Amino acid sequence: MAVEIVIIGIIILFVMSYTGRINTNKFIADNEVYFKKLKEEDWDFYVKAKYGDGVNGDVLFNKRIRNGLIVMVVLMFCFISKLNYVTILFSILGGVLIFKLDYFNIRKYYKRHLHEIDAMLPHYLKSLEILIQHYTVPVAIGKSIDDAPAIFKEGLHELINEINSGNDKIDPYVNFAKQYPVRDSMRMMRLLYRLSLGRQEHKQDQLLAFSKTISNLTQKARDIKYKQRLEKMESKTMSMLVTTGLGVMVLLIFAVLMLMGT
Repeated sequence: MAVEIVIIGIIILFVMSYTGRINTNKFIADNEVYFKKLKEEDWDFYVKAKYGDGVNGDVLFNKRIRNGLIVMVVLMFCFISKLNYVTILFSILGGVLIFKLDYFNIRKYYKRHLHEIDAMLPHYLKSLEILIQHYTVPVAIGKSIDDAPAIFKEGLHELINEINSGNDKIDPYVNFAKQYPVRDSMRMMRLLYRLSLGRQEHKQDQLLAFSKTISNLTQKARDIKYKQRLEKMESKTMSMLVTTGLGVMVLLIFAVLMLMGT
Protein backbone atom coordinates (compact mmCIF):
# COMPACT_ATOMS: atom_id res chain seq x y z
CA MET A 1 0.00 0.00 0.00
CA ALA A 2 2.85 2.37 0.84
CA VAL A 3 4.35 1.94 -2.64
CA GLU A 4 1.04 2.87 -4.26
CA ILE A 5 0.80 5.99 -2.11
CA VAL A 6 4.31 7.04 -3.08
CA ILE A 7 3.61 6.51 -6.79
CA ILE A 8 0.33 8.44 -6.58
CA GLY A 9 2.05 11.23 -4.65
CA ILE A 10 4.84 11.50 -7.24
CA ILE A 11 2.30 11.60 -10.06
CA ILE A 12 0.34 14.34 -8.26
CA LEU A 13 3.51 16.35 -7.70
CA PHE A 14 4.49 15.99 -11.35
CA VAL A 15 1.06 17.02 -12.62
CA MET A 16 0.82 20.01 -10.28
CA SER A 17 4.34 21.09 -11.18
CA TYR A 18 3.65 20.67 -14.90
CA THR A 19 0.42 22.67 -14.75
CA GLY A 20 2.02 25.40 -12.66
CA ARG A 21 0.01 24.74 -9.50
CA ILE A 22 3.31 24.12 -7.73
CA ASN A 23 6.27 26.25 -8.79
CA THR A 24 9.39 25.26 -6.89
CA ASN A 25 11.50 27.89 -8.64
CA LYS A 26 9.09 30.65 -7.55
CA PHE A 27 9.00 29.24 -4.02
CA ILE A 28 12.80 29.26 -3.86
CA ALA A 29 12.98 32.77 -5.33
CA ASP A 30 10.39 34.08 -2.84
CA ASN A 31 12.35 32.63 0.07
CA GLU A 32 15.81 33.32 -1.32
CA VAL A 33 16.82 35.36 1.73
CA TYR A 34 16.32 32.35 4.01
CA PHE A 35 17.82 29.78 1.64
CA LYS A 36 20.94 31.92 1.13
CA LYS A 37 21.77 31.35 4.79
CA LEU A 38 22.29 27.68 3.94
CA LYS A 39 24.85 28.53 1.26
CA GLU A 40 28.41 27.54 2.10
CA GLU A 41 30.99 30.35 2.07
CA ASP A 42 33.27 28.50 -0.37
CA TRP A 43 30.50 27.22 -2.69
CA ASP A 44 31.05 29.88 -5.39
CA PHE A 45 34.81 29.30 -5.30
CA TYR A 46 34.40 25.55 -5.82
CA VAL A 47 31.95 26.14 -8.70
CA LYS A 48 34.44 28.47 -10.42
CA ALA A 49 37.26 26.01 -9.81
CA LYS A 50 35.34 23.24 -11.58
CA TYR A 51 33.29 25.04 -14.24
CA GLY A 52 34.91 28.46 -14.67
CA ASP A 53 32.88 31.63 -15.24
CA GLY A 54 30.48 29.91 -17.64
CA VAL A 55 28.36 28.48 -14.81
CA ASN A 56 26.40 30.51 -12.27
CA GLY A 57 26.91 29.25 -8.73
CA ASP A 58 23.54 30.64 -7.62
CA VAL A 59 21.72 28.63 -10.30
CA LEU A 60 23.40 25.42 -9.16
CA PHE A 61 22.65 26.30 -5.54
CA ASN A 62 18.94 26.76 -6.34
CA LYS A 63 18.95 23.34 -8.03
CA ARG A 64 20.38 21.85 -4.84
CA ILE A 65 17.59 23.47 -2.82
CA ARG A 66 14.95 22.17 -5.24
CA ASN A 67 16.33 18.61 -5.23
CA GLY A 68 16.47 18.59 -1.43
CA LEU A 69 12.86 19.78 -1.15
CA ILE A 70 11.65 17.17 -3.66
CA VAL A 71 13.38 14.34 -1.81
CA MET A 72 11.96 15.62 1.49
CA VAL A 73 8.40 15.60 0.13
CA VAL A 74 8.81 12.17 -1.50
CA LEU A 75 10.10 10.69 1.77
CA MET A 76 7.11 12.15 3.61
CA PHE A 77 4.84 10.41 1.10
CA CYS A 78 6.70 7.18 1.87
CA PHE A 79 5.84 7.55 5.55
CA ILE A 80 2.37 9.01 5.06
CA SER A 81 0.69 6.05 6.77
CA LYS A 82 2.85 6.40 9.89
CA LEU A 83 3.78 10.07 9.91
CA ASN A 84 5.22 11.23 13.23
CA TYR A 85 8.06 13.33 14.57
CA VAL A 86 10.64 10.62 13.84
CA THR A 87 9.59 10.07 10.22
CA ILE A 88 9.32 13.82 9.63
CA LEU A 89 12.82 14.28 11.04
CA PHE A 90 14.07 11.41 8.87
CA SER A 91 12.52 13.05 5.77
CA ILE A 92 14.14 16.38 6.60
CA LEU A 93 17.52 14.72 7.12
CA GLY A 94 17.13 12.92 3.77
CA GLY A 95 16.44 16.24 2.03
CA VAL A 96 19.41 17.88 3.75
CA LEU A 97 21.66 14.98 2.73
CA ILE A 98 20.68 15.35 -0.93
CA PHE A 99 21.16 19.12 -0.64
CA LYS A 100 24.69 18.70 0.76
CA LEU A 101 25.68 15.90 -1.61
CA ASP A 102 26.55 18.22 -4.52
CA TYR A 103 28.65 20.37 -2.19
CA PHE A 104 30.59 17.35 -0.94
CA ASN A 105 31.15 16.15 -4.52
CA ILE A 106 32.38 19.50 -5.82
CA ARG A 107 34.64 19.97 -2.77
CA LYS A 108 36.05 16.49 -3.38
CA TYR A 109 36.73 17.49 -6.99
CA TYR A 110 38.59 20.60 -5.82
CA LYS A 111 40.74 18.61 -3.42
CA ARG A 112 41.57 16.10 -6.17
CA HIS A 113 42.60 18.92 -8.52
CA LEU A 114 44.11 21.19 -5.85
CA HIS A 115 47.61 21.04 -7.31
CA GLU A 116 46.36 21.88 -10.81
CA ILE A 117 44.47 24.92 -9.48
CA ASP A 118 47.35 26.02 -7.26
CA ALA A 119 49.75 25.79 -10.20
CA MET A 120 47.78 28.50 -12.01
CA LEU A 121 48.73 31.17 -9.46
CA PRO A 122 52.53 31.32 -9.96
CA HIS A 123 52.12 31.27 -13.76
CA TYR A 124 49.65 34.16 -13.57
CA LEU A 125 51.91 36.08 -11.18
CA LYS A 126 54.86 35.56 -13.53
CA SER A 127 52.96 37.24 -16.37
CA LEU A 128 51.89 39.97 -13.95
CA GLU A 129 55.51 40.56 -12.94
CA ILE A 130 56.40 41.39 -16.56
CA LEU A 131 53.60 43.96 -16.73
CA ILE A 132 54.57 45.52 -13.38
CA GLN A 133 58.00 46.33 -14.85
CA HIS A 134 56.27 48.81 -17.17
CA TYR A 135 53.12 49.83 -15.27
CA THR A 136 51.89 50.43 -11.74
CA VAL A 137 50.46 47.41 -9.91
CA PRO A 138 46.74 48.34 -10.37
CA VAL A 139 47.24 49.08 -14.09
CA ALA A 140 49.23 45.85 -14.54
CA ILE A 141 46.50 43.83 -12.83
CA GLY A 142 43.87 45.43 -15.06
CA LYS A 143 45.86 44.61 -18.21
CA SER A 144 46.46 41.03 -17.04
CA ILE A 145 42.79 40.08 -16.65
CA ASP A 146 42.19 39.07 -20.28
CA ASP A 147 45.01 36.50 -20.19
CA ALA A 148 44.43 35.38 -16.58
CA PRO A 149 43.05 31.88 -15.83
CA ALA A 150 39.25 31.89 -15.98
CA ILE A 151 38.94 31.02 -12.30
CA PHE A 152 40.64 34.28 -11.24
CA LYS A 153 38.95 36.74 -13.64
CA GLU A 154 35.90 37.69 -11.58
CA GLY A 155 38.01 38.20 -8.46
CA LEU A 156 40.48 40.35 -10.39
CA HIS A 157 37.63 42.52 -11.70
CA GLU A 158 36.38 42.99 -8.13
CA LEU A 159 39.92 43.79 -6.97
CA ILE A 160 40.40 46.46 -9.64
CA ASN A 161 36.95 47.95 -9.05
CA GLU A 162 37.70 48.34 -5.33
CA ILE A 163 41.07 49.98 -6.05
CA ASN A 164 39.58 52.29 -8.69
CA SER A 165 36.85 53.33 -6.25
CA GLY A 166 39.54 54.83 -4.02
CA ASN A 167 40.32 51.97 -1.64
CA ASP A 168 44.12 52.24 -1.33
CA LYS A 169 44.31 49.91 1.68
CA ILE A 170 45.29 46.25 1.74
CA ASP A 171 41.65 45.09 2.00
CA PRO A 172 41.03 44.52 -1.75
CA TYR A 173 44.13 42.34 -1.98
CA VAL A 174 43.21 40.38 1.15
CA ASN A 175 39.65 39.89 -0.11
CA PHE A 176 41.01 38.41 -3.33
CA ALA A 177 43.19 36.00 -1.36
CA LYS A 178 40.21 34.97 0.78
CA GLN A 179 38.05 34.47 -2.30
CA TYR A 180 40.70 32.18 -3.80
CA PRO A 181 42.23 30.41 -0.79
CA VAL A 182 44.82 28.43 -2.73
CA ARG A 183 48.38 27.88 -1.54
CA ASP A 184 50.33 31.09 -0.76
CA SER A 185 47.66 33.36 -2.26
CA MET A 186 47.49 35.49 0.89
CA ARG A 187 51.26 35.98 1.06
CA MET A 188 51.52 36.86 -2.63
CA MET A 189 48.71 39.41 -2.46
CA ARG A 190 50.39 41.08 0.53
CA LEU A 191 53.59 41.29 -1.52
CA LEU A 192 51.65 42.85 -4.38
CA TYR A 193 50.15 45.43 -2.04
CA ARG A 194 53.57 46.38 -0.66
CA LEU A 195 54.87 46.61 -4.22
CA SER A 196 52.03 48.98 -5.12
CA LEU A 197 53.06 51.27 -2.25
CA GLY A 198 56.78 51.25 -3.05
CA ARG A 199 58.56 54.28 -4.41
CA GLN A 200 59.86 54.18 -7.96
CA GLU A 201 63.50 54.12 -6.85
CA HIS A 202 62.87 50.97 -4.76
CA LYS A 203 60.69 49.29 -7.37
CA GLN A 204 63.48 47.22 -8.91
CA ASP A 205 64.52 45.76 -5.54
CA GLN A 206 60.92 44.93 -4.67
CA LEU A 207 60.38 43.37 -8.10
CA LEU A 208 63.47 41.24 -7.58
CA ALA A 209 62.11 39.96 -4.26
CA PHE A 210 58.71 39.40 -5.86
CA SER A 211 60.31 37.47 -8.74
CA LYS A 212 62.29 35.24 -6.36
CA THR A 213 59.10 34.38 -4.46
CA ILE A 214 57.31 33.49 -7.70
CA SER A 215 60.26 31.32 -8.77
CA ASN A 216 60.09 29.48 -5.43
CA LEU A 217 56.36 28.90 -5.89
CA THR A 218 56.89 27.65 -9.44
CA GLN A 219 59.64 25.29 -8.31
CA LYS A 220 57.46 24.04 -5.48
CA ALA A 221 54.65 23.34 -7.94
CA ARG A 222 57.07 21.44 -10.21
CA ASP A 223 58.39 19.39 -7.27
CA ILE A 224 54.86 18.44 -6.25
CA LYS A 225 53.97 17.54 -9.83
CA TYR A 226 57.11 15.39 -10.14
CA LYS A 227 56.37 13.71 -6.80
CA GLN A 228 52.78 12.94 -7.87
CA ARG A 229 54.00 11.44 -11.15
CA LEU A 230 56.57 9.35 -9.28
CA GLU A 231 53.96 8.10 -6.81
CA LYS A 232 51.63 7.27 -9.69
CA MET A 233 54.37 5.30 -11.46
CA GLU A 234 55.24 3.47 -8.24
CA SER A 235 51.58 2.65 -7.69
CA LYS A 236 51.23 1.27 -11.23
CA THR A 237 54.46 -0.74 -10.85
CA MET A 238 53.28 -2.17 -7.54
CA SER A 239 49.89 -3.08 -9.02
CA MET A 240 51.62 -4.80 -11.94
CA LEU A 241 53.92 -6.74 -9.60
CA VAL A 242 51.02 -7.82 -7.39
CA THR A 243 48.95 -8.88 -10.39
CA THR A 244 51.91 -10.79 -11.86
CA GLY A 245 52.64 -12.43 -8.50
CA LEU A 246 49.03 -13.51 -8.06
CA GLY A 247 48.98 -14.88 -11.60
CA VAL A 248 52.14 -16.91 -10.99
CA MET A 249 50.72 -18.24 -7.70
CA VAL A 250 47.49 -19.30 -9.42
CA LEU A 251 49.47 -21.08 -12.14
CA LEU A 252 51.67 -22.82 -9.55
CA ILE A 253 48.64 -23.94 -7.52
CA PHE A 254 46.97 -25.16 -10.70
CA ALA A 255 50.14 -27.06 -11.68
CA VAL A 256 50.41 -28.66 -8.22
CA LEU A 257 46.77 -29.74 -8.36
CA MET A 258 47.33 -31.23 -11.79
CA LEU A 259 50.35 -33.19 -10.51
CA MET A 260 48.41 -34.40 -7.48
CA GLY A 261 45.59 -35.47 -9.75
CA THR A 262 47.90 -37.58 -11.83
